Amino acid sequence: MILIALGASIPDPSGRSPLETCRLAAAALDGLPGLCLRAVSKWYQTAPVPPVPGAPPFVNGVARLEGGAGDPACLLAALHAIEDRAGRQRPYPNAPRSLDLDLIDIDGLRRAGPDPILPHPRAHLRRFVLVPLSDVAPDWIHPVLGLGIPAMLAALPPEEPPPVTLSA
Repeated sequence: MILIALGASIPDPSGRSPLETCRLAAAALDGLPGLCLRAVSKWYQTAPVPPVPGAPPFVNGVARLEGGAGDPACLLAALHAIEDRAGRQRPYPNAPRSLDLDLIDIDGLRRAGPDPILPHPRAHLRRFVLVPLSDVAPDWIHPVLGLGIPAMLAALPPEEPPPVTLSA
C-alpha cells in the first residue's frame, strides 16, 4: 500500500481551483507506471500549518495506491513532476502552493535517507494528513511509532478551525 497526501491552496497557472488541481493530481497518480489508484479520501479544507497570516486555506486529501512502487526516489521524482505540471513553485518554506504531493508510506518501509524519508517524518503530527488518511486506510499503523490513526489524532492539540469536509 502506497499512501500519498495531496494538498493545494492557490489556483494553478491555468486558473484551476485547488480542489480541481487535487482531483486531477489524484487521477495522474493512477497513471504512474506499475501503480493503481485504489481510493481517494474525501477532500477537506484546512488552515495552513504552520499558521501564516493572510494565507489561503488548503484543500487536502490522501490517495491509496497499490502495486510495485520500485525505487522510492523514482516515485518521489514522479510526484515532483506532477507538481511541476501543476505549476508548483517553491519560493520559501510553507509558501502557498498550487499542488503539494507528499509520500507518506510505501508498504511500511522505513528509510532514514536519502530522500524520501519514510514514513513521512511529520505525517503523525498533521491532522490534515491523518483525517483523510483515515478515509482510505483506517487501519494504517505508523511503521515507526506503532500507533494507529486514532491514537495519533488523540495526541494532537485541538485545531482551530477544524478541517471542513468539502466533498467525497
